[in-house]
Amino acid sequence: MHNLGLLFDVDGPLASPVTRTIAIRSIVTDLVAMAAAGVPIAFITGRSGDFIRHQVVAPLCDAGLGDALDQHGARMFGVFEKGGAWAPITGEGMGEVTVDESVAFPDEAVDGVRRLVRDRFADTMFFDETKRAMISVEQRTDVDADTYREAQGRFEDAAFGLLTGLGIGLRYGSRVSPDADGAVPFRIDPTIISTDIESVLLDKDRGAQRAFDYFAARGPLPRRWRSIGDSRSDYKMADFVHDAGYEVAHVDVRPADGVLDRPYEVITIGDAVHDDAGAEFLAHWRRELGLDAAV
Repeated sequence: MHNLGLLFDVDGPLASPVTRTIAIRSIVTDLVAMAAAGVPIAFITGRSGDFIRHQVVAPLCDAGLGDALDQHGARMFGVFEKGGAWAPITGEGMGEVTVDESVAFPDEAVDGVRRLVRDRFADTMFFDETKRAMISVEQRTDVDADTYREAQGRFEDAAFGLLTGLGIGLRYGSRVSPDADGAVPFRIDPTIISTDIESVLLDKDRGAQRAFDYFAARGPLPRRWRSIGDSRSDYKMADFVHDAGYEVAHVDVRPADGVLDRPYEVITIGDAVHDDAGAEFLAHWRRELGLDAAV
């Protein structure tokens, strides 16, 4: 086993934020090579299990992931919806998704947001029907960023009003509306291509802990880890690893949003951003580990 473990956000470092697919072929082949070499790899994402199954695991399987994960010591895991759902990834592909029902929304909230998008915002965004623990609304790929950003703010205001009107305790920026018990169990969390409405218990540190638990049950853990992401919340993967006593550095593939001050190293990849930076990172470590031969 190589002394390296990897925790990946998906949108940005692996999947293009434009196409929402893995557009750089070397990302696929390098991930397969590293998995075969025994590097534990987790995908820790706000995306749904369905998205990871079709847009990440399927192309990896086409590139030989099944054989790679049949190697002794190979481990791969998926954590979806920021820890609200998860599944093993083995030589047979991605397994059944487990959902943490304790953090999910009531049906009336889900139906209400679905209707809101359909009736008022369908020209710029769509309701993600694949999410099972959180509510997510995403930018349409035929809508430019500026148009979406303007509509996104209006949607979030409307969603806040809708959900608090149902008695749901909710935080949105500086706005806080407790439920009847005085609790605020949910939040609105915007990204550059979507809005997630989610339990406050969900985040990337929770996802990292699920991945570590899965890996530790199947063999010794490497002491050296890298987390890779494009948003400030992705640093929480490295926060968890650091607090657990392991060596870690975080790779920020969108540093223009602000590099955070952390007690561990934060790495940027020159002028490269998003999946270009992710591809360079993987290529570096494939060379570093001596895995240049084709899989």
